[in-house]
Amino acid sequence: MEETSPPLLGSSKPHLEKLTLGVTRILESSPGVTEVTIIEKPPAERHMISSWEQKNNCVLPEDLKNFYLMTNGFHMTWNVKLDEHTIPLGSMAINSISKLTQLNQSSMYSLPNAPTLADLEDDIQEASENHPEKPHFDSRSVIFELDPCNGNGKVCLVYKRGKPGLAQDTEIWFLDRALYWHFLTDTFTAYYRLLITHLGLPQWQYAFTSYGISPQAKQWFNMYKPITYNTNLLTEETDSFVNKLDPSKVFKSKNKTIIPKKKGPVQPAGGQKGPSGSASTSKSSSGSGNPVRK
Repeated sequence: MEETSPPLLGSSKPHLEKLTLGVTRILESSPGVTEVTIIEKPPAERHMISSWEQKNNCVLPEDLKNFYLMTNGFHMTWNVKLDEHTIPLGSMAINSISKLTQLNQSSMYSLPNAPTLADLEDDIQEASENHPEKPHFDSRSVIFELDPCNGNGKVCLVYKRGKPGLAQDTEIWFLDRALYWHFLTDTFTAYYRLLITHLGLPQWQYAFTSYGISPQAKQWFNMYKPITYNTNLLTEETDSFVNKLDPSKVFKSKNKTIIPKKKGPVQPAGGQKGPSGSASTSKSSSGSGNPVRK
């Protein structure tokens, strides 16, 4: 099956407009955005889904199965034009069912003692009410790659209880480049909405990690604000997205401080001021002379 890529997503493709939840119109009306492109893919055939399930001994969730019956994968990109240069920026992708492959658990080398992903297991952090149990690289979990995230990590479909994989045991997790897991959503539908509402901005999945997105990505977030459910991501941290100069703070050390002049000693009532402006007394400036007689 060959993939065809129309130059732009227009109103002549109502089914694609429905697939993208109308976000293409928002992007095309945004300043500087050009070349909003979606690769149109034919639906997956039912036998392809059945073959995948038999091969991997896992049942696809119903919402993901319906997605593949609508389109065998998804890929949408958009660029921005800055100073006459076109920069690829947004990218939204869901792997086709043929590329929905299991994370490689085998060794990279043929040596028997070569390291594997299972060697990275860390059971220090257990599941709790606020932190669900993280996926395991060993046989306790079955992990499939949904989105390669342009090399910034991997969004994965995780079967929490191993094989045989049941549809109700699935969750969507993000695996960052340091191979740490971060929970995203319970269902594929919820993740797909996150993907669309974040406009495919670079590194948007890191907004759901404890360390957040990079400063460069924050600049793009500030310019093209995602249509997020939690607006606190932008409203509370807007000041940190853009470097702002506060003159009152920067030049604080350069402001001249007015130092009050010290007052001279109290002079006698009968004292007279000399040529220098200081009050003269019966004593000479050198301290010599006769004392003042009463």
